[in-house]
Amino acid sequence: MNINELIQISRYYGSNPEYILEGGGNTSYKDDKYLYIKASGVSLSSIDKNGFIKLEREKLNDIWKKEFPSEYKEREALFKEYLKYSIADPDERCTRRPSVETLLHALLPYRFVIHTHPSFVNGITCSRDGEEAVKRLFSDSRVLWVPSVNPGYILAKTLKERIEQLMNSGSAWPEIIFLENHGLIVAADTVRKIKEISEFVIKRIKTEVKTVPDNRPVKANRTRAAGIAPAVRMLLMNSRLKTATATEQSSSICTFYTDKSVEQLVSTRKIFNRLPLTLTPDHIVYAGFKALFIPEEHELEKQYKQIKRGISDYLTINRVKPKIVAVENLGIFACGVSSNDAAAALKLFLDALKVYTYTESFGGVKPMPEDQVEFIKKWEGESYRRKVMLNRQAGNSSVLREKIAVVTGGAQGIGAGIAQGLLQEGCNVVIADLKAQNLSENKYQTIIADVTDEKSVKNMITETVLLYGGIDLLVSNAGVLKAGSLDSMDYKSFKFVTDVNYSGFYLCTKYASKIMKIQNRFNSEYFMDIIQINSKSGLLGSRKNFAYAGSKFGGIGLTQSFALELVEYNIKVNAICPGNFFDGPLWSNPKNGLFIQYLKASKVPGAKSIEDVRRYYESKVPMKRGCQIEDINRALIYLVEQKYETGQALPVTGGQIMLK
Repeated sequence: MNINELIQISRYYGSNPEYILEGGGNTSYKDDKYLYIKASGVSLSSIDKNGFIKLEREKLNDIWKKEFPSEYKEREALFKEYLKYSIADPDERCTRRPSVETLLHALLPYRFVIHTHPSFVNGITCSRDGEEAVKRLFSDSRVLWVPSVNPGYILAKTLKERIEQLMNSGSAWPEIIFLENHGLIVAADTVRKIKEISEFVIKRIKTEVKTVPDNRPVKANRTRAAGIAPAVRMLLMNSRLKTATATEQSSSICTFYTDKSVEQLVSTRKIFNRLPLTLTPDHIVYAGFKALFIPEEHELEKQYKQIKRGISDYLTINRVKPKIVAVENLGIFACGVSSNDAAAALKLFLDALKVYTYTESFGGVKPMPEDQVEFIKKWEGESYRRKVMLNRQAGNSSVLREKIAVVTGGAQGIGAGIAQGLLQEGCNVVIADLKAQNLSENKYQTIIADVTDEKSVKNMITETVLLYGGIDLLVSNAGVLKAGSLDSMDYKSFKFVTDVNYSGFYLCTKYASKIMKIQNRFNSEYFMDIIQINSKSGLLGSRKNFAYAGSKFGGIGLTQSFALELVEYNIKVNAICPGNFFDGPLWSNPKNGLFIQYLKASKVPGAKSIEDVRRYYESKVPMKRGCQIEDINRALIYLVEQKYETGQALPVTGGQIMLK
């Protein structure tokens, strides 16, 4: 088999949100001897050849000859062992699992089988008149409806029985299978045919849908939402459930969202409760089986009490944390142990709202039966899939993993290097910069911000909190330098340097600490950090560079003073004082970098070229080199890791400046 075809069709549907969201869906290919199917927990959008498992078709067919116990835990455990035994490579049997729907794929005689969860299709499969609508819209005998049953072995068994009934009536093998409260299966011998059938199904259903969600933006009270998000985040993080993993105890992300449809949905509890999240297994797994609704209180203090009571009651009753927290007349907070987890919760919640809206065209919504909901909640197969997904997202065990960091001045130079370092540590990074719109890197969130403008700084903090639910680390890096003597420097230039380097640090700390104080209120053991990227010029005066050095000396004064004021909230405030970062644009920019500035200002006696200036400054460092990004990032991680360091100005100068 040319596995590239299977990879291509898998990525095609896996990256199309009209068919698949998050880790849902699966794909397979079979030849005469083997079945190749997606491994459990692998995302179709980025799957490669290593994402598929090869199974022996003969052994899969033998599973039908086995007897299974009626008790579901014993049955599913035995079924899992039979699937494992069917894996062609014995070395893979203890390390990976094939998709839980493998046996279903093995039943169909076609080369390719694609299982997706299109919202339009689920508008029918999750509706009261779904089966009747399918018969009306798809009268071809190659279409099959399968009633809602538990996934895995029972679903495959039910499909087998339905196919046998179909074949006994003289019909052909089905190419299109509608799974009630689940999704769509399309089977064919070519990739081209798979696409043709899938597009035909979606197009036919779209013609019948009369109502769609209204996703137009609305003017929400974003300031209020930003004041609520840290409370929700910390209360969920601080919730001690016996079933929670270490990751779930140590991290939490909450993303705020609203639009016209959500605004209507959260207008009252009665309206909100009309939307069930138990439409399909994916909705339960990613968005939770039940959302939490918090009544509105106009006074923030009373609102906090409502949130605290609501979360406490939810945990007591359900023994799990809510994935969706709705606040009346405000919007929803999608929550998870990681930014990806929270994003998945949001996507599946909005998908549930979309499916619910589509069901109105087919007799109204029909959620999964309660016994099947309970099965999904307890099913080891789904918990395994989620565990694989979370482990893949977790990356490393850094102290910064899933922390929320804002890096001002992060579009270039030291700031860009810090942002990249934080990203590699698993941090959720927001780059705030006047040039943020120029960034093409989509791994960061970017906000256009001017640290000298109070309104802009407030917006920067608000937007960060709405994206992730709070702030754990502020890196106040935005800085400028203009060299010159007393005679040559004008007041405008002096004020510009002071406004960015000194006043900007004050404004960023002022508004970031407001959010951090809310986090401390609801999780008093949680530590947060504010780190100013200062300079060796903040530790030792600098000739003909007084504007920069003065602003940096002042920055250390602010660092020490902020540290004393914020220590009671577990907010550590420190500064990093790098030595000369010769390779960055601050020094090396050929038009206005420090090398050219210092050359023009005659700061280095006898220097006739930029190279002369560089050699002069390198010679002043005992380690004979400039500071590098890695040096700064190691210092930053050290300061975050320490719980007994605050108010410090940490030199990273290669021995050029030594504290006494």
